[in-house]
Formats: sequence, structure tokens, C-alpha cells
Amino acid sequence: MIKIILTDDHRIFREGIRSILANEHDFDIIGEASDGRESIKLANELKPDIMLMDITMHDLNGIEATKRIKSDNPEIKVIILSMHLVDSMVIQAFKAGVSGYVLKDASRTELIEAIRRVHLGHQYICTDVSDIVINTIHTGARGVKVGESPLTGREKEILQLIAEGKNIKQIASDLFISPKTVSSHRANIVEKLNIKNLPQLTKYAIGAGLTSSELDKPIIES
Repeated sequence: MIKIILTDDHRIFREGIRSILANEHDFDIIGEASDGRESIKLANELKPDIMLMDITMHDLNGIEATKRIKSDNPEIKVIILSMHLVDSMVIQAFKAGVSGYVLKDASRTELIEAIRRVHLGHQYICTDVSDIVINTIHTGARGVKVGESPLTGREKEILQLIAEGKNIKQIASDLFISPKTVSSHRANIVEKLNIKNLPQLTKYAIGAGLTSSELDKPIIES
């Protein structure tokens, strides 16, 4: 049996994927997660073969979650199942260690094929995504860095939570760090990105696939 965990912040979407995969005799859906943190927890507890992972989710996005899952459980294979076809997101996903990338408007047949191929040790890239990867390889060969971000993993995590409207104390509580540490990271984010207001930070976070939030508030000290 191929043990699978579904991670998506939309319950109705998870139910739809579950119903599709339930018809395959060798697929076993052993868990569902609604965000990146929960997916990490389930990965550590249940040790699936495959994780189907959305990118834009609250609290912790799929790319950062994938990095942590692969760090702790390198044998677990991750397939991104996303509505986003943005060059930077695709490249970041593969750098994070995913084995496949499938768009949410893919057919049932394509999703099943992706799971089977990845389980056998291959990579699966849908046609639209493969064009991005090929173009990036050619661009990279000319010395251009594609999909790079100046932010560290922790800074991306904090930026996502800021963009989702959480204040310093809430972020510190969520991440089990001190408010002073959060403030220090936020200062580094602002300096690196040269962005000083929340709408622009949020716009950056959305473009980088860190969040789907659309907030329009000034940065407020806490």
C-alpha cells in the first residue's frame, strides 16, 4: 500500500482528493492536515510514503513545511498540488526537495500517475511546470540566479505570520521564541527587502507563495 497524507487548508478540496484516491486499491489515505505545521507533525508520527502538499496555507506554507519534513524524514516524498504556476514558487518547491508538482486543475489520471511515479523513485512534473524548469535551467546556465530569496527560512516564516496579521507577541507564542527575537527578525526582513509597510510586505509574501492573505494595514508595534 502507498501511504498518503493530504495537506490543504480547504477541507472540501481534501475531501474531493480523498474520494478520487479511495478508488485505487493500493492507496491508503492515513491522515489529513490543514496547514504546514500540522503536516510536519503528522509526517513525524505516521511516516507516510507520499505527502500531497498545497503551497499557500496559513501559519506555515507548503514550501517551508516541505523543507522541515525532508530534513527530518528524507525518505518521505512530497508532491506539490497547487493552483499556482509562478516561476519562483516552482523553483523554490524543487529546491525544498519536492519530487513532483501537479496543478490543481489536473485530471484524476494525471494525479494518480504522479503519485505512482514518485513512489517508484521518479520525479513528476506536469507539462506547464516542466517548461518553467527547463527555462530556469537554461537561464541558470547563463549565471542568473532564479527563485532566490534574501530571507532565511525563519525570516520567511515570520514574514508569513506578519502578513497574516499576527502581532509580535502572537508570533513569539506561535514559534516559542521571545518577542525580542521576533522584533530582531522583523528588522532584518525590512532591511533585506527594503520594505517598510505591511501592504508591501504582504504583496511580497503573496508573490513568494508564503501566504494568500490580502491585508492592508500599517505595521503596528506590539
